[in-house]
Amino acid sequence: MSHTRTCLQLCCLLVFLSYTVQRVNGVWPLPQQTEESAERYMLSPQLFSFTYGNDSAVKAGCSVLDAAFKRYFSIIFPDFTDASGPHHVWLKSKGFGVSVSVKSSGCDGYPDEDSDESYKLSVSEGQALLRSLSVWGALRGLESLSQLVYQDDYGSYFINKTQIMDFPRFAYRGLLLDTSRHYLPLHAILKTLDAMSYSKFNVFHWHIVDDPSFPYQSRSFPNLSNKGAFHPFTHTYTQTDIRRVIEHSRMRGIRVIPEFDSPGHTQSWGKGQPDLLTPCYKGDVPSGSFGPVNPTLDSTYKFMGRLFKEVKSVFPDSYVHIGGDEVSFSCWMSNPNVGAFMKKMGFGKDYTKLESFYMENIMNMTATLNKTSIVWQDVFDYHERIPQDTILEIWKGTTVQYQAEMSRMTKAGHRVVLSAPWYINHISYGQDWRYSYTIQPQNFTGTEEQKKLVIGGEVAMWGEYVDATNLTPRLWPRACAAAERLWSDEEKTLNADLAFPRLEDFRCKLLRRGIQAEPLFVGYCRHEYNGLGCAQGYYYLNYKAINKCCTFPASG
Repeated sequence: MSHTRTCLQLCCLLVFLSYTVQRVNGVWPLPQQTEESAERYMLSPQLFSFTYGNDSAVKAGCSVLDAAFKRYFSIIFPDFTDASGPHHVWLKSKGFGVSVSVKSSGCDGYPDEDSDESYKLSVSEGQALLRSLSVWGALRGLESLSQLVYQDDYGSYFINKTQIMDFPRFAYRGLLLDTSRHYLPLHAILKTLDAMSYSKFNVFHWHIVDDPSFPYQSRSFPNLSNKGAFHPFTHTYTQTDIRRVIEHSRMRGIRVIPEFDSPGHTQSWGKGQPDLLTPCYKGDVPSGSFGPVNPTLDSTYKFMGRLFKEVKSVFPDSYVHIGGDEVSFSCWMSNPNVGAFMKKMGFGKDYTKLESFYMENIMNMTATLNKTSIVWQDVFDYHERIPQDTILEIWKGTTVQYQAEMSRMTKAGHRVVLSAPWYINHISYGQDWRYSYTIQPQNFTGTEEQKKLVIGGEVAMWGEYVDATNLTPRLWPRACAAAERLWSDEEKTLNADLAFPRLEDFRCKLLRRGIQAEPLFVGYCRHEYNGLGCAQGYYYLNYKAINKCCTFPASG
């Protein structure tokens, strides 16, 4: 009996001590305005609910939010199952309801460049009120709410009295995955989308094909993947796979922008599409190798027109990335037919004019399909006649160089996405996230109107040395630094030392959510391991829980 009494007293003491739990304050990425009180409320999974506000334009049956409520309940209460056990006896919590009110209707559409992601969140005793203009803002608010809930060392859930008013600094907050250099299985892409939503990224730039492989399974041109993929069955993305990615993204407020890069980076295309690539010559005879897409043939533009018409039907977003980077001119220069075309067009020996001719045709093609083109900076550098609504993505250069490029692009009236400082497939020993955190996307010479043309930025994870085995730990939490830079107020988030405790805590949250984020530095997460005895169940304070705390003698 003394053993039982001692154990019960110990369990009660531990429950009492749980009220002294210390935690890191804050949401990642940092909201625009936050007021948090020391006043806190215990939450019980059994007494917690999501509801639609009476004044909400969307109600039960809204696909985006109905699914989000179920998803975030599991995120907020990761240990809870229907058979988790009885409520607390000594410290029984009160009911808590989250009321969500969305001003504008619309649950079946897709997020776009004009989506409003702002929200207001108020947490007080017994309730949280979440208000937004759109369902996309409600999703961002639910993510912030989920990060406000914390557990003490003994499993009890709490949330503090909090007021948040939040909106993104930039409308375009992207992440690029390269699925050509290494095929990424569907589950790896879906997990990346989950992690993106936790950091409030809203654009998945799918660099789906490139030189090494063509995994996109085209309805119009099945040989592109049959002959151009690493394997025609195991290493392709079917139309069903793509629909699943798009829907998974939509339910998390993420846009899917595909990239079909040309005229360079197209070696895999040529395996399944005859006469698309330029034959290279050695002297007067073909060498047997091929270069970029052949821009001199009418058949090239007929093929590209059919392909992009299919892309329009498959990918609902109004943006499409058409590439235009790193085109080697050596093969074009060797080909006598290309030389004759150059002479006919009056291009002389300037092969940038030939690339310009090709890219202008492709941009006009996508414009006819009511798609806004994104192109790599090379297209601007070659002085093509670029439609004014084309978005330019900066991918190279030192800080001084890309800042000068931004000045030139925005002076020409173009919208810009900055990616150059966030090529995080490059890794270094130590806390290299700190460099990403210091980037100031609008720090370049230009007017305020020019700086407004910077619509955001993008983290790039190129695949030369990345596949499903190391994708997640290489991405996270390093990409989180860019996420905060693109969402939060710059003046409030310039100090990486102040950000470190919040990012360290957020990394632990990612681990808890099944994202294998690598460590930031020396340390540990409280929920890294299961099987910690008392911490897993004693707080129910019944004999079932006591048995988890103590090992009783065989008799007596």
